[in-house]
Amino acid sequence: MQLYNTLSAEERAQLIDEAGKERLTLSFYAYANLSDPQKFRNDLFIAWNALDTLGRIYVAKEGINAQMSIPAENFEAFRETLEVYDFMKGIRLNVAVEQDNHSFLKLTIKVRNKIVADGLNDETFDVTNKGVHLKAQEFNNMLEDPNTIVVDFRNHYESEVGHFEGAITPDVENFRESLPIINEQLQDFKEDKNLLMYCTGGIRCEKASAYFKHQGFKNVFQLEGGIIEYTRQIKEENIESKFIGKNFVFDHRLGERITDDIISKCHQCGKPCDNHTNCANDACHLLFIQCDDCKVAMENTCSTECLDITHLPVEEQLRLRKGLQVGNKVFRKGKSDALTFKNSGDLSTQTLAKAAKTETKDIRQKIKIKKVLVGKVEHYYTKSKIGQFLIEKELSVGDKVLISGSTTGEQELTITELHVNGNTVETANIGDQITFEIPFRVRLSDKMYKIL
Repeated sequence: MQLYNTLSAEERAQLIDEAGKERLTLSFYAYANLSDPQKFRNDLFIAWNALDTLGRIYVAKEGINAQMSIPAENFEAFRETLEVYDFMKGIRLNVAVEQDNHSFLKLTIKVRNKIVADGLNDETFDVTNKGVHLKAQEFNNMLEDPNTIVVDFRNHYESEVGHFEGAITPDVENFRESLPIINEQLQDFKEDKNLLMYCTGGIRCEKASAYFKHQGFKNVFQLEGGIIEYTRQIKEENIESKFIGKNFVFDHRLGERITDDIISKCHQCGKPCDNHTNCANDACHLLFIQCDDCKVAMENTCSTECLDITHLPVEEQLRLRKGLQVGNKVFRKGKSDALTFKNSGDLSTQTLAKAAKTETKDIRQKIKIKKVLVGKVEHYYTKSKIGQFLIEKELSVGDKVLISGSTTGEQELTITELHVNGNTVETANIGDQITFEIPFRVRLSDKMYKIL
């Protein structure tokens, strides 16, 4: 009986591409009292693995928190696996604003002490005694009330690229830091103010609203379904968006555009930008905002130090990131002295630029871009900007290809010249080791697809 993921991300991505079927990215959560989280976890894995569902899911005695990727054709069958449990009957599934078939590439279900780390150890705190849920129009109406205080319960790197007008945006690294800060800041408003809160999908506010009621706040409200559900409602009901900018998400997309307002800056040059990057140095992975020009110049790194490290031999890079002290620096949340234009905490909604309009496709339609895996990166020669690939399917001059990877993103180009073993050829065959010029850096984990 399989209870854990057995495929690598690369193998799963290939299977997804070969299947050529649309997938849905969605999230949901539910608080409950679970007596045996481990059994619950195992039962879910067996049911979901059979439906080819992927994602990152946390379960605990207090419930479940899930972000997932599901084949569109299995959506109803997936919902049936939830309806088995009383506490998830009729549960709202937050379907992502923007879809990506590669949003998750593994099915990972972990048992945790809590589904949201809150730092609280108060046995009298009842997480089910939550605040009043508001739909999009109700939330907008309360925002207009001068007696309302609105709080963003997300982290600084989330609120920096997008938030509601007039919101308090704590300069915090995680949810558990925000609770005592906001509690202290609002002590004088327990009786006479509306405390209005929001987060990405609702789960943090579900706990925060219960916490603030427990602390004695009388009028506690929360955005139902978070920013994700708010966006769905404003689009379907043609409601004005009071949220400005982009909604940060925790899969490899790192953001969904809500409005075309860009309210943040590239952390390296100060140009208007709201695209997050994970530093390409595997000993860093700093999360920061980087524009396209800096992405090219700095090769997806956050500093000249990290850029230099990515040019070292792989063996030397492995040596440099050995040890616990180095490992603890990985996946920092966007604060570094190297980031000149980093801004967090007291944020404005001033529009610095407008994002280019993009076509929104029906999430249930077939994939418009058909592609097939043709090769894998073996090496990149930085000075000459030459990529080396091992070919798995025939490739010819004139073919349009897509090179894809978690750090590289998705880059398209047309093959204008091919070399096999140093010789210029028109067509490369299965098993050939080919080289050609590439205007951007590629990495060993990247794949090359031929666009059909």
